Amino acid sequence: MKKIIRQIVSLTFLTFSLWQSVWAQFTENEVNTPGGIAVINLNHSTKPEAFYENKQVMVIGNPGNWQAIIGLPLNSDIGTHELKVGNTTKTESYQFLVSKKQYAEQYITLANNEMVSPSPANLERIQSESIIINKAKGAWSESDKVSLVFDLPVPGNITSPFGLRRFFNKQPRNPHTGIDLSASEGTPIQTAAPGHVINTGEYFFNGKTVFIEHGQGLITMYCHMSKIIVIQGQRVSRGETIGHVGSTGRVTAPHLHWGVIMNTVSIDPSIFIKE
Repeated sequence: MKKIIRQIVSLTFLTFSLWQSVWAQFTENEVNTPGGIAVINLNHSTKPEAFYENKQVMVIGNPGNWQAIIGLPLNSDIGTHELKVGNTTKTESYQFLVSKKQYAEQYITLANNEMVSPSPANLERIQSESIIINKAKGAWSESDKVSLVFDLPVPGNITSPFGLRRFFNKQPRNPHTGIDLSASEGTPIQTAAPGHVINTGEYFFNGKTVFIEHGQGLITMYCHMSKIIVIQGQRVSRGETIGHVGSTGRVTAPHLHWGVIMNTVSIDPSIFIKE
């Protein structure tokens, strides 16, 4: 019995130490900026629910020491924002500031103009796919064991960082909502953390794609794959192979587009990659 208690205490201390080490490494550019996160301390005796822009956000910690972790959209307004927190007895509002962050521009030339200005038939496909993709981005499972440290899914260099203001064939398009990792065709893609597969599919822009939910709406997205070897509903462990790098969808060469989503919005994946 004493051995079991020591193991529990050791595990609890390890979890707390990991939590401290993760957030201690955040930089000013990662916190309270568009495309980053906000961390709000909540002094509640029981775990509360928290909502930002009417979307539930992650709450982790311990009684009296909870933290709400908010994903901030790239188009966040600069200034004061509000988090609403409640339980069965009361509701409170917490205010926090979002500061300006400037992202670089990127100009890409595509030979296939359909990937820049799609035909009416492809626009219809894109619209129908967006419903499926948005549903995947809204997935939520209750869990008190959410990993906040990710492994890179492929051992490649980042060729396009998060947040780039993109121009395809000199035409402005949506910002880059993930990071591009260089890798050759067929390179195995591994899960960044434990979770379960919430969606697989082949989409017009994203190509062959896998979405994995890791708990409380923290989701990773793997795009442009050549092959998918997992199925929806499957549980996966950290480092498990889910498919292979490819060049499906809107690409100029084989690579992995890797995205991270919190409370339905895309945030910078590099936040969760720590040495």
